[in-house]
Amino acid sequence: LDVPLADVQIGDLLLVLPHDICPIDGTVVEGHGVMDESYLTGEPYMMSKTPGSTVLSGSINGESALTIRAEKLAIDSRYAKIMEVMQSSQQHRPNIRRLGDQLGAFYTPLAVALGLAAWAISGDPVRFLAVMVVATPCPLLIAIPVAIIGSISLAARRAIIVRDPAVLEQVDTCKSIIFDKTGTLTYGKPQLTEQLCADDHDPHVVLSLVASLEQYSKHPLAEAIVAAGRSENVVIQESSQMSEKPGEGLRGVVAGKEIRVTSRQKLIAAQPEISDSLPEQAGGLECVILIDGRYAATYRLRDAPRREGALFVNHLGRRHGIERVVLLSGDRDSEVQYLANLVGISEYFGEQSPEDKLNFVSRETARVKTMFVGDGINDAPALMAATVGIAFGQNSDVTSEAAGVVIMDSSLEKVDEFMHISRRMRRIAVQSAVGGMAISIVGMLIASAGYLSPVAGAVTQEVIDVVAVLNALRVAIPPKSLIDF
Repeated sequence: LDVPLADVQIGDLLLVLPHDICPIDGTVVEGHGVMDESYLTGEPYMMSKTPGSTVLSGSINGESALTIRAEKLAIDSRYAKIMEVMQSSQQHRPNIRRLGDQLGAFYTPLAVALGLAAWAISGDPVRFLAVMVVATPCPLLIAIPVAIIGSISLAARRAIIVRDPAVLEQVDTCKSIIFDKTGTLTYGKPQLTEQLCADDHDPHVVLSLVASLEQYSKHPLAEAIVAAGRSENVVIQESSQMSEKPGEGLRGVVAGKEIRVTSRQKLIAAQPEISDSLPEQAGGLECVILIDGRYAATYRLRDAPRREGALFVNHLGRRHGIERVVLLSGDRDSEVQYLANLVGISEYFGEQSPEDKLNFVSRETARVKTMFVGDGINDAPALMAATVGIAFGQNSDVTSEAAGVVIMDSSLEKVDEFMHISRRMRRIAVQSAVGGMAISIVGMLIASAGYLSPVAGAVTQEVIDVVAVLNALRVAIPPKSLIDF
């Protein structure tokens, strides 16, 4: 039975079907599965859900149906709270003074002053008219919009959607860039990073056995282990007698050997004496491998950093004049520190709520112009508060609506391309507008001296407009490269 979300009361039972979005905050009462909460919490891994587990509204259900009991009303849910913060962040949205307004503030008074001076000195009102005809600010009114439209077109061809044209004028003036972690500086999915094998086991053989078993599992970490096996070209074999009971790990037989994949906690609870054989616990996620009942290996997994992350971060100061780079994430402090050290970011903050991110970005935007790069629903308020908000992918309509720019082909290389498109647009737009105004000022001086009639002034102005527009159209022509790292 489908009911309006507003009618759901605390204590009601709801069925969340596979791949559905969880409608309300609650507790699992029946079913075993996983949910993707990364867009809400910054936690990069699919979260296991069993009876008693907490679920958040806005998270995406996995392959299994879950029955949940509502613990909060819809208006009090986590998703609703993020929407409230996003709406309140509208008042923090920076006022952006457009390039045309800045140039027009200088040009218009100058043109009027020249016209009045020519009239006052000569006593001939025709000179005032001639000056005003030549002074028509078409380079401002036409050249800058043409440059913006050309840049939007070029960006679209590069899988970059510019939702707010004003940001094109601001990117090159930003001095701080703030990154979310999951899905932005990382790929948002786990990667096998360490294989710590017992002395009497060959890592290649162990990986072959474990990957052969994991290929049939729907556990969040199974895909990472199988991918590691394929990348190392291990033999993926058939498995039998596979068992994957919720909370007990994975069991099966591969090549006549009994393989068990479980957690450190479950293993020590069942076999306390084995704790001395295990390596020290570290950050990230881990699983323990047993072969024929004996300890064989510990696998550690982390959210995979983007391959271009360190190069991109390191070139921001040199190439783009960025003075401050910050990493903000809802993920655990240890994971945030690990990634920050990998990519070369010295300033980082973990376990940040959407409200924390909004407050940080608002304070920084009050100091300098800022750029925020994120991909989750929890990033939406910060995206709105930054001078320039850049969202990755199409993961959430909310995130895309909050951002001024959406990178469809999620990569840091595309962010760099957009920064160069913006810089190039600003340079050519200023060149077209200032160049057109400079020629117009020369024409105004000639007209004020009486050497240019109103009709000749109109023709002159049209020529100036054509030159300015043709120059502005250059922005739509892609250069050889838009990446410099």
